[in-house]
Amino acid sequence: MKRLYITDLDGTLLGSDGSISAKTADIVNRLTQSGMYFTFATARSVYSAKPLTAGLGINVPCILMNGVSIYDLKADGYIANQYISADASEKVIEAFRREDAEVFLYRFNEDILTCYYTKVTTRVMQSFAEVRKNRYNKPYVQCADLIDAANERTVYYTALAEYERLLPVKLAVDGIEGVDCAFYEDTYTGKWFLEVFSAAASKSNGLRYLRERYGFEEVVAFGDNLNDLPMFAQADIKVAVGNAREEIKAAADCIIGTNDDDGVAEYLLSVHIYQDNL
Repeated sequence: MKRLYITDLDGTLLGSDGSISAKTADIVNRLTQSGMYFTFATARSVYSAKPLTAGLGINVPCILMNGVSIYDLKADGYIANQYISADASEKVIEAFRREDAEVFLYRFNEDILTCYYTKVTTRVMQSFAEVRKNRYNKPYVQCADLIDAANERTVYYTALAEYERLLPVKLAVDGIEGVDCAFYEDTYTGKWFLEVFSAAASKSNGLRYLRERYGFEEVVAFGDNLNDLPMFAQADIKVAVGNAREEIKAAADCIIGTNDDDGVAEYLLSVHIYQDNL
């Protein structure tokens, strides 16, 4: 049976320090070298996801920005992207503006994913941008109005703030045709992410794309947070790490060790040891 193992990154494969342990890397690489199919699905863009996973033998294209993009790490290029219409973008921007909520807009300039913003005044958004700008060289462009930046190649909006600040925006976005969103607590800060993308984009649709294009007969998915529920909906076997939210544990077929205890890697190893002994 051709089986794909696909994992979320933050809070699942990555430890609490935001890195992949040497133990996890060693186990994953030994298993992929022996023929295991392995990849990841994340809310991150290519700028941070690629260096974070550079030490892993990823041998199947990955899912970025909650399903907006399918990216081939080996070929270093995008396979597919889902775009937001100009009309929907205008309504999304207005929803953030009404609540005076700061937001980053992502669009492609040729094949370069670029982030646009008007202002960044909150400490958490400043930190979010600085890490990605300085550590991962993500291009940021300040503009007077996000409406001027939005075009037919816009793919994503992301904001990080208090739950109460972003909830009204989320409710407004729910009523905009052509877009969907992910609203979940950040693993590291306790603030909440609100991420808006095309209604055709989700971890579920991204996983369906991989299954159909590469002929996987079974998919095992690992997750910890609310934005992993769509991926669980498409997976055959759903696995929650021990530190996962209760909603994820309730949706899972089994619960494994935590992200700080190399839970995903230990599960993969145990499965393959069991299979080898059959």
